[in-house]
Amino acid sequence: MRNSFTRLAKFASASALLLAAGVAAAALPQPYDAASFKAAQAAGKPVVVEIHADWCTECRMQDQVLRKMLDEAKYAGYAWLRVDYDRQKDAVKDFKARKESTLVVFKGGREIARATGITAEERIRALVDQAK
Repeated sequence: MRNSFTRLAKFASASALLLAAGVAAAALPQPYDAASFKAAQAAGKPVVVEIHADWCTECRMQDQVLRKMLDEAKYAGYAWLRVDYDRQKDAVKDFKARKESTLVVFKGGREIARATGITAEERIRALVDQAK
């Protein structure tokens, strides 16, 4: 029992160090805020904005695909930001999203692709890949 506790404590310490260094064990979309969005654009990063609602079936399906993509080296240079459809109404309006489950892709400071309600992995990849 003590050996299991020691291993768990070491794992927790290592995880905390990785997080402090900005490395996540499993990549997640970052919560949207205007400053992060502007900073990613200023850095020249491709930006994927996900208009998400926890209650939305399509959003949950998109989330599964996006989390898988976030773990791939191919997308390491992308900024992934999640707008909460129910709590960030100003941001929803700013992105001209009429509905949750909207994905908006930016490159070079301008919108290059947008889709609402798509859940098929190949369609989401094709949308995001436009920012290469």
